[in-house]
Amino acid sequence: MKIYTKTGDKGDTGLVGGQRIPKDALRIEAYGSVDELNSVIGIIRSDNANSEIDRILAPVQNHLFELGADLASPRSLDKRSVKRIDYQDVQALEKSIDSVESHLKPLKNFILPGGLPVAARLHFARTVCRRAERAVVRLSRNEDIGEIVTTYLNRLSDLLFVLARYANHVANVPEIKWKS
Repeated sequence: MKIYTKTGDKGDTGLVGGQRIPKDALRIEAYGSVDELNSVIGIIRSDNANSEIDRILAPVQNHLFELGADLASPRSLDKRSVKRIDYQDVQALEKSIDSVESHLKPLKNFILPGGLPVAARLHFARTVCRRAERAVVRLSRNEDIGEIVTTYLNRLSDLLFVLARYANHVANVPEIKWKS
């Protein structure tokens, strides 16, 4: 099978189920941002030496792939044909946040992104996650995408923030405090 189909050459693309929509539609922006986030997490995992961070991010990448398929699949499709993100996926993120955060001192200041390269990349992933969340919120105002998608991305950005702090913590790299 060839990688190119030529079906999108005029600026539209197909959703799961066959519907064609413009490539600049909100739905495409939303799942494209989720795909970008997944790629950034792939970069983090490719050069990360911390096995705990990798253990946490591995299932996140799979969830993000499922989330992209979820967003590419109108809710009118048979629910059994598409794996949808659910509350258990959010709970898994919360469990990881609680576990990692137990190793960290409470924040008393705002911190700037940085420190170890992996921590800086995790902060970058957090900002890409927030952008994906904004796109999903815009989409949710116009189309039914379910309630849990926004919650998942919101919680994931929290996890990425905590993981960035954790990466610096285990390496004894001080956090960069914001100075007004």
